[in-house]
Amino acid sequence: MLHRSSRATRAVGALGALACALAPLASAHAQAGTPTRVEFEAGIAWQDRNDVQIPNDATGTRFALDRVTGSGPFFAPRVQFSTGLAPRHELRLVAAPLGIKESGSLDQAVNFNGQRFAAGAVQARYRFDSYRATWRYTFAEDRDWTWKAGLTGKIRSAEITLTQGGITTTRDDTGFVPLLHLYGERRLDQRSRLTFEGDGLAGGRGRAFDLTLRYVRDLGPRTSGFAGVRLLDGGADSSGTYNFARFHYVTFGLQYRL
Repeated sequence: MLHRSSRATRAVGALGALACALAPLASAHAQAGTPTRVEFEAGIAWQDRNDVQIPNDATGTRFALDRVTGSGPFFAPRVQFSTGLAPRHELRLVAAPLGIKESGSLDQAVNFNGQRFAAGAVQARYRFDSYRATWRYTFAEDRDWTWKAGLTGKIRSAEITLTQGGITTTRDDTGFVPLLHLYGERRLDQRSRLTFEGDGLAGGRGRAFDLTLRYVRDLGPRTSGFAGVRLLDGGADSSGTYNFARFHYVTFGLQYRL
């Protein structure tokens, strides 16, 4: 069964409307050779890891949240907007919500966020919404290849909730994460290409990676379709929170050049 988050859908719809509203203005200032694009993606995600311990000390229990929610599939939409700023310089905006809400079972008693949950039936919610702005620069381009690199600022809004009987507790967190960005494009013919796009950084006690590989084919003068795969991996090991998750996606969607 494919599970869909209404909050995720609303968030994507809001950014899609914003991107469409900004598109005429951005297109007027975009440089030749860097068209303005709006992209709508439907992703199907499976999780193969989601380990949680809150608090991250002897009073918290480390457990596998994915064993409670199941591996998926889960609906994971995304909207992306990009436009030229100056020759070789580009702005990219991304909204990538991800929400899971499922009933399952704990195979052991769990101390989570100051509450104790017995082994047995439990409801779990996991949310990891990502909103990003990227500046990238085209540093190499020829007949076959294009390469871009830049910096991404990411706002993450995360939440984990457990409910059992009359007990509910939520741990949420919103924060800023700086990432490195890389984009590569290999043209196959006049109408099709392979693209790689990634944001990522690892260091200290955490990491974040969002890596995408796609096949893109032009369907008309302004429209392209795509299909691909994505790896979303990361987490943090801090004094208050331990959470590392990994998701694999199959993605497909449309790009519009304005």
